[in-house]
Amino acid sequence: MKPGIHPDYHPVVFKDSSTGDAFLTRSTATSDRTIDWSDGNTYPLVVVDISAWSHPFWTGTQRILDSAGQVEKFHRRYGQRKRGGAS
Repeated sequence: MKPGIHPDYHPVVFKDSSTGDAFLTRSTATSDRTIDWSDGNTYPLVVVDISAWSHPFWTGTQRILDSAGQVEKFHRRYGQRKRGGAS
């Protein structure tokens, strides 16, 4: 690696704003806020809106869209396009 061209890669705590869950990882993200972690050290705190603890896919609250019903509704409204070669 070339010295002086890479951002600082350091420990950072990410906290989910809706659930309050937090995890410690390494990142180049920076923040003015800090948090005292369970290991006794103080780390920068980055608050995120969505994480695995609150994302609908991972929590099982994801809605499944009825795409087949929407296609049928479109065909009823506008008719089916006829397939054919170029004239």
